[in-house]
Amino acid sequence: MHASGTFKVADFTPAPTPDSTIKTALPVAISTMEKQYEGEVVGRSATLFTSAFDQGTGTYVAMESFEGALNGRTGTFNFAHSATTQGEGRDNTFFVIVPGSGTGALTGITGTGGIAIDADGTHRIWFDYELG
Repeated sequence: MHASGTFKVADFTPAPTPDSTIKTALPVAISTMEKQYEGEVVGRSATLFTSAFDQGTGTYVAMESFEGALNGRTGTFNFAHSATTQGEGRDNTFFVIVPGSGTGALTGITGTGGIAIDADGTHRIWFDYELG
């Protein structure tokens, strides 16, 4: 099955980052995010966002807890994603629904997906999933 939609970041809050004894050329930071989704994907998510990023170059890793509906099936689940950016575009992308994390009508959900940002700034998300 496939579900797609758009999302907006409703909140992005930097969180305290533990001091590291290892210093690199790109600092590591932690933030929390809240997102709102519309379309075949409707609902909200809470995100733990870790990045090593500066001036348009870097990599992030995110774990999201989603509450809402995919194609009208309501429930919750977790998904993880990461990407590398070097100015324009995204490379080395990874996106997975966490097996065993689904509840409600999304119990047993597995699959993959992706995120894209249009030239006009629209954030898009899609899930290619199965329900077991």
